[in-house]
Amino acid sequence: MFNIIHTLHKDSKTNFITLEDASSRSFAKILLNFGGSLQELSLNNKEIIRDLSPLTYETTFASAILFPFSNRIKNGTYTFKQKHYSLDVNLKEENNAIHGLVYNKEFKLESQEVNSKFAKVTLSYVENQRANGFPYIYTIFLTYTLTKNDLNLTITIENNDDDAFPFNVGWHPYFNSSDLYNSRLSLRSDKKLKFNKEMIPIKIDDIEPVTGFQIGDQKFDDCFILSSDNISFKTPNYEIDITSSSKENYLQVFTPKKANTIALEPITAPGNSFNNKLGLQILNPNETHSVSWKIKLITNE
Repeated sequence: MFNIIHTLHKDSKTNFITLEDASSRSFAKILLNFGGSLQELSLNNKEIIRDLSPLTYETTFASAILFPFSNRIKNGTYTFKQKHYSLDVNLKEENNAIHGLVYNKEFKLESQEVNSKFAKVTLSYVENQRANGFPYIYTIFLTYTLTKNDLNLTITIENNDDDAFPFNVGWHPYFNSSDLYNSRLSLRSDKKLKFNKEMIPIKIDDIEPVTGFQIGDQKFDDCFILSSDNISFKTPNYEIDITSSSKENYLQVFTPKKANTIALEPITAPGNSFNNKLGLQILNPNETHSVSWKIKLITNE
């Protein structure tokens, strides 16, 4: 039987929910006060995502939900419907806005469900303040569903404003490997973004078609334009598939300064999309938009 445990540590101001199945040793730890982010994940006793300590959430954005934009907005400025907007610059060394507006918000538990096959929670954050550079009212729902062998995240955006707004959505999970050098990433792509020194995309490069590669000693901060809705990541200890419900799929691959760790970030648009319009979507008043990503453990069962 699956269980849901809600824990609040008032001293550390840590507020988290754990979804677990003791029989399969599957569990997911979600921090409500860190933007509803998934900080730990094990599937069928395989550790997939682990706490990145001593690296901090504020510097890694580990498993952050990225909305209304992923990656960077150049100088934090953009134009929408002939109006100029200026976002707060939270990456001051580059003078860019990064990773959206909800990564540090506190989400609340909206609903929960458990049975013999899964545990599911829906979290919500309501934005009633018109933020600098994004003066819109919206609600974002996160639904996490844990089974023995997979974790599904569905993000639903609801436009509660009187005006349409631009947006894209992303997710920033870091994956653990016992041996990253001998781990393999499989994907389908024949295009990559080229960045300037501030990591702002400046062009799309055609590349030799890629189906996969060993990580080896390569260091990544790359964005692939995918030609399929799934990727796979194989380590000496486990293999997972990550599938997307989005029509447009980009993958940001990043190796942090922590051994045997890699960020595989599914996003619906690349950096600076509010300006370059790549993957940019518009959500009209009273409309909703949902995207789902599933992490599935590959087993022989």
